[in-house]
Amino acid sequence: MNRYQQVISALEHPEAYPERPLEIQHIQTHISHLFLTPDRVYKVKKPVDFGFLNFTTFEQRRHFCQQELVLNRRVSPDVYLDVVEVRRAPDGTIAVGGDGEVVEHAVMMRRLPTERSLDRLLANNQVTEEMVRSLARVTGGFHQQAATSPEIQRYGTPEAVAGPVGENFQQTQSYVGRTFSPLKYQRLQEYSTAFLKSHRDLLARRATGGRVRDCHGDLHCAQVFVTDEGVRIIDCIEFTERFRYSDVASDMAFMAMDLDQFGRHDLSRVFVDTWAEVTGDREALQLLDFYKVYRAYVRGKVESFRLDDPHIPQAEKDAATLRARSYFALAYFYTQKPAPPRLIICGGMVGTGKSTIARYVAGDGGLAVLSSDAVRKRLAAVPLTERHFDAPGTGLYSPEATQRTYGELLRLARQYLEEGHSVVLDATFGRREQRQQAAALAQELGAVFWAVEPVASEGDIRERLERRVQRGGSVSDGRWEIYVHEKTTFEPLEEVPQERHVVVDTSAGTVSDSVRYALQRLGIEQT
Repeated sequence: MNRYQQVISALEHPEAYPERPLEIQHIQTHISHLFLTPDRVYKVKKPVDFGFLNFTTFEQRRHFCQQELVLNRRVSPDVYLDVVEVRRAPDGTIAVGGDGEVVEHAVMMRRLPTERSLDRLLANNQVTEEMVRSLARVTGGFHQQAATSPEIQRYGTPEAVAGPVGENFQQTQSYVGRTFSPLKYQRLQEYSTAFLKSHRDLLARRATGGRVRDCHGDLHCAQVFVTDEGVRIIDCIEFTERFRYSDVASDMAFMAMDLDQFGRHDLSRVFVDTWAEVTGDREALQLLDFYKVYRAYVRGKVESFRLDDPHIPQAEKDAATLRARSYFALAYFYTQKPAPPRLIICGGMVGTGKSTIARYVAGDGGLAVLSSDAVRKRLAAVPLTERHFDAPGTGLYSPEATQRTYGELLRLARQYLEEGHSVVLDATFGRREQRQQAAALAQELGAVFWAVEPVASEGDIRERLERRVQRGGSVSDGRWEIYVHEKTTFEPLEEVPQERHVVVDTSAGTVSDSVRYALQRLGIEQT
């Protein structure tokens, strides 16, 4: 066991810490070891070299611990407490502080409550608009105070911005056909190239105008905590300047993209609008979609890299593949603004496959997708996967709750359509009135209204619903009893013109067959 391994082994024991905690929790990331006590986090950097970071020497790890402390204190000084020395005493004991030879360094942080991280709060439907406004105010204030200089500004020139964009496409060529399609790869590359060319003057003007600053570099939901003291942001990029020096629009767009990825485009809009009010930088909105594409693509790339790591189990690689596809689909979505946009309701009885069809049609076609199941639980402030087996017409599924759900669904759809994006609404739409309200919204905003109606045999429906209940983890509370009830209450889609009504028999073929047919009928190019 070498010296570094001895340090890691020693830090797994409570007696290595001055506060003598009852237990230690040890967590690893790809670049750090985290040792958690009830009140503190001690972060030790791994001796790794990934090209874009190098922590292989004792001196480098000490330097970047200091960098992490200084840089993160810009926004969360009460979280980043100190850089502490790990020492080997004369008797060979290794501990934080004390006497003896310094064998390693660690960043000491105040431990923040895990359940208050923004990603956890989003999963539990506990994020309010005021929380997001507070985050935007903190972020905007940080961006206004962040350092800039001629050297920093150099990273915002058109040539400097184009460099990592081109690098992304070079580094993901081997994943084409694995985590995204050749056509998506081509279209995203074409979009990025065209945008850089057409906005060259804007990028240059912002670089010389002080909008390129020493930013956070990794501003996403897992890095944010909403505590009783307020918003705290952690873990900026300390190991390379080129990932941190950027247009403030790029830093802001990362958070906006991540909120979109969580299915909360409404909160993403609140964040962006508040940030623009705080900074007065409305010009940044011209770059928002471009930097969202860039940030989503980077996340897809990083997840794709996991597929080639021999140390990652296959199950984790499978999960990484799904995440990568989701990020690449989101990047593609930002580039798609057809004229006119489409408002597509994907409605039908429970168990017919409407959520699956809606998700794949949206992902392949570059459309947004909104789920009534998710919206219903958000309005009720319950976790997405918490099961509610209320009887039809009661609890979460009372007429009042259903009316609120469809009203919110249309409000969110309006936001997408006003931005020029097409949207799929995944909901039963079992009442004619609900469908007419959606059609009226489409007409008001100049969108083309479509109805996709998946159908299936009762045998398939029953099997799917029973399997879903047994498996758990679904946002949907659908089960056989609900289907039996819907059979007596579902109002046929007789008012929808035949040329705008797509019936998809999900029992007749594979999911791919169903999605391909739906896209063909909708006139949407499949990617």
